[in-house]
Parts: sequence; C-alpha cells; structure tokens
Amino acid sequence: MELYGDRGFENTTVAEIAERAGVTERTFFRHFADKREVLFGGSGALKEQMVAAVAGAPVSAPPIEAVAAGLDVLVAVLGERRDFSRRRRAIIAANAELRERELIKLALLASAMAAVLRTRGVAEPTASLAAEAGMAAFRVAWERWTGEADEANLPQLIRESLDELRAVTGSGGS
Repeated sequence: MELYGDRGFENTTVAEIAERAGVTERTFFRHFADKREVLFGGSGALKEQMVAAVAGAPVSAPPIEAVAAGLDVLVAVLGERRDFSRRRRAIIAANAELRERELIKLALLASAMAAVLRTRGVAEPTASLAAEAGMAAFRVAWERWTGEADEANLPQLIRESLDELRAVTGSGGS
C-alpha cells in the first residue's frame, strides 16, 4: 500500500513489493496472481462469508434485511481500518483498471447474494434488485466513510444508506 501510494500503482513493480515485504518474487506469486491482488486478495473468502450470512438470516427476514446481514460481514472485515480503506480507495480511484476490478468485485458479491436469495425462495427480479440495492447502499456508505472527515462509523453509515433506500422506495421497517 505504501509503494502504491508513493509511486502509483502503475509504477510499482512486483519486485519492489516483494523486496519491501522481505520475500522473493516467487513467494509473492505463491500468494498473489498479480500485483492487483494485493488490493483485491481475499474476495473469494469474503463472498463465501457474505453468502453464509445471507443464507443464515432469519427465514422471516425481508430480502433487503437478509442482504443487510451480508453487509454486516463487510463491516466485520473492514473493521476499524478506515485509514487503510482511505488509502486503498485513493489508489483504486487513480487507476481505471483498478476501478473496473473493484466494480467487478462488487457485482460478483451482489450476484452471489442474489443467488442465495433465490435459494431462500425470493423470486426474480426481487432477488437481484435487493442484492444490487444493498450493494449500492454499501458503496454509498463506504464512500462516505472513506471520504468524510466526520466520525460516523461504517455500520452507522450503512444503516443510514439502507434507511435512505427504504425512504426512496417507500418501504418501511428498519
């Protein structure tokens, strides 16, 4: 992250990353397919955890509340790593390829949650709409959390985004 921040993603080599980490390039490639994965590694495990959380939501939970359970996993993973998340966001924002990769990751997470909603008996297009809307609410909250100077925490911002979504759609409940 420091190298990407100092030198830019494009100007940072795998050799430099490996040297900074105190490992060989071969060891680097045992852990990461390429230098992008330093920023996106763990996406598969994250998806599995989110899917499990959506699947484990109470049967009576409306689709958006089941999706909110999946978003709670993102909060747990990100934790209090606001400064790290801000640096990561800036690095991704500065590179079109990384922005595209981030959007693909978010789309895959939404697709996985929609699939779980369908196994819970939620019909289309409701399953896809709930998952996509939930990810949009997360994205808005995450951008606020990584971009604002206020002290609001990520779970609070996600709740506010979901509440705004409910207000926009005219649905009640929290």
